[in-house]
Amino acid sequence: MDSNDEKLQMQARLTELEIRLTHYEDTQDQLDRMIIRQSKEIDSLKFQLEQLNKKLKAVQSSPLALESEETPPPHY
Repeated sequence: MDSNDEKLQMQARLTELEIRLTHYEDTQDQLDRMIIRQSKEIDSLKFQLEQLNKKLKAVQSSPLALESEETPPPHY
């Protein structure tokens, strides 16, 4: 092999590595965006769960009984 062939071979390897690196960087960016989106979604779901828990506690501590738990009036 002469020097020119070695340079071409090295240049081809370098180009292939640069292409791979570009693909890895793109994949990393996509994963970063996905993590950010999922984090926001988790925060939203946590907030919704807290709101539902508050509503449930308010209903459970209500002094009103459910209709099925009410005793019938005396004339029944």
